[in-house]
Amino acid sequence: MTEAILLVGGKGTRLRPLTVHTPKPMVPAAGVPFLTHQLARARAAGVEHVVMATSYLAEVFEPHFGDGSDLGLHLEYVTEEEPLGTGGALRNVASRLTSGRDEPVLVFNGDILTGLDIRALVRTHADAGADVSLHLTRVADPRAFGLVPTDDDGRVTAFLEKPQTPEEIVTDQINAGAYVFQRSVIDTIPHDRPVSVERETFPGLLADGAHLQGMVDSTYWLDLGTPQAFVRGSADLVLGHAPSPAVPGRRGACLVLDGATVAEDAKLSGGTAVGAGAVVGTGARVEGSTLLDGAVVEPDAVVRDSLIGAGARVGARTVLDGAVIGDRAEVGPDNELRDGIRIWCGARIGAGAVRFSSDQ
Repeated sequence: MTEAILLVGGKGTRLRPLTVHTPKPMVPAAGVPFLTHQLARARAAGVEHVVMATSYLAEVFEPHFGDGSDLGLHLEYVTEEEPLGTGGALRNVASRLTSGRDEPVLVFNGDILTGLDIRALVRTHADAGADVSLHLTRVADPRAFGLVPTDDDGRVTAFLEKPQTPEEIVTDQINAGAYVFQRSVIDTIPHDRPVSVERETFPGLLADGAHLQGMVDSTYWLDLGTPQAFVRGSADLVLGHAPSPAVPGRRGACLVLDGATVAEDAKLSGGTAVGAGAVVGTGARVEGSTLLDGAVVEPDAVVRDSLIGAGARVGARTVLDGAVIGDRAEVGPDNELRDGIRIWCGARIGAGAVRFSSDQ
């Protein structure tokens, strides 16, 4: 199998303000756009041709990746004029595929960080003679996901969207967002209208007696839909917990890109990534966080599990814990921002203006 479709059209609304100026797959994780990790892993699994299904801020993908030759890939881009859903996006790009009707096509979502053995999924698909094969993973609390029960042979028996009651939770297996489709199945998806593969295509195939195969692969898996998950994913890439051939440097406690300036007595740990042109001042501590290009952390600031946008500034002695600071925002000295707080792009917070504890 040499061909893949990458679904990168989402607006990333749960990730705002990170996605105000940047589509979700292009937000940097471990020093490069997240999409770079997915493309590199696809290439390592033998994929040669990738069609990107784009929509939101579609104009930024091609200038960055071009024809894909730097990654050893042939990349094409198809932009949806109107959002078409996961299934509609697949059908919309089908004309760019070169695979024959009876050949497999890999499909993956642009917001999943995974250690999936892609070749094993393709082998499972071929061995089962399936129409579609799905990567499944197990989670402790499946209520936020689509459940996918399988029989003893791994054949999918149902699709249960986001169950809420204990009776509905019949399995801990969820749809992990990577598939192998026979090309002929993609061609049966309705054209020119929104279609969800999860809610329409897969249940419809099951009802028609198609063979849908599940492969449970419980290696690393993370949905990067929230800022906290995105920061965690970037840190796990830097630390080596999540596999990628595209991390621009050695795995370790931190990753500092060329052109960044880090004071000698600053402490970086926990998989922190520091972007090009970023500055970390004397005495600052940055743990498990992502600083995008040109971000500034002033002396004696403490930054934990947070993301600081491009060109943003964090003032001296300010504490961030689980915070997201939008591009070019300025947080003055002696602030304390915690617990998932989001500061919008370009916002200004004065010295000592926000605290979660007393000022002593």
